[in-house]
Amino acid sequence: MLENWVVMPACLPLVRRRCHACASEHFRANGKFRVNANHKLLDAWLLVLCTACGDTAKLTVLERMNIRSVRPGLLDRMHDNDPALAAELLQDPVVRRRNRIALDWDNAWRLDTGGSDHLDREVIDVSVRFAARIPVRPVRLIAEGCGLSRAEVERLITEGKLVSAVRLSGKLSADFTFTLKR
Repeated sequence: MLENWVVMPACLPLVRRRCHACASEHFRANGKFRVNANHKLLDAWLLVLCTACGDTAKLTVLERMNIRSVRPGLLDRMHDNDPALAAELLQDPVVRRRNRIALDWDNAWRLDTGGSDHLDREVIDVSVRFAARIPVRPVRLIAEGCGLSRAEVERLITEGKLVSAVRLSGKLSADFTFTLKR
């Protein structure tokens, strides 16, 4: 029987960027937007706060866009300070590249295994699905989901008792499956 695990965001990730006021490297997004219209041109920013000093920085979302070319639904969501939109925009590679930021997902995700009835079986087949592009080490996921230490998971991989079509070292943010034989 195939187990289904889901890696999902628990909160918005921290934004990695240097603060101009205190040289801290982490900002927290709270889902607030600033929208500015100058005649027919529109600018929009996602506001982030420095975790150390509280200074506000703006991440550019829209820059000098003709107001008619912006989807009305998007503009409404920005005016409503939609936290789901903030999460979408933080994961957008174009927004991250334009603002030269990276995301820090430490303590910002959780693993839903659907219960612990799989822990006593000899062989388990698991499909891991990512609800968002969250880079996580598969060894950490498997250890957390199966109640093992990371060293134990590494040992099972070395012994060939934990197999997957994807490489289990490094970080993944795409769906994968694995089989564990005890």
